[in-house]
Amino acid sequence: MRWREVQKRFPNEWVVLEVIKAHSKEGKRYIEEIVVIDRFEKSSEAMRRYDELRKEKPYREYCFFHTSRPNLVARERYVGIRGLR
Repeated sequence: MRWREVQKRFPNEWVVLEVIKAHSKEGKRYIEEIVVIDRFEKSSEAMRRYDELRKEKPYREYCFFHTSRPNLVARERYVGIRGLR
C-alpha cells in the first residue's frame, strides 16, 4: 500500500506500519510501500504498539506516523555496537 492510500483510509489517525519497500539516502529513510498494522487516536497508544511489535519481531521494519504528514520520510537511526572510548 502507498502512503496516499493510507491517508485516505485513515484520515487524522496514528498508524503503525510495517515497511515493505524503502531506501536510505543522506541519513533519511524514504518509505515507499507499507502495510498498516494498527491505527490509533493517540500517539502514546501507537508508540506502545510499535514497541510491542519491535520486541516480537525485531528483524522486521516498523514505524508509526500521523496521517497528516505529507510524506513518509524518517530520520535514520544508527543501530550498532559502540566501541571503547
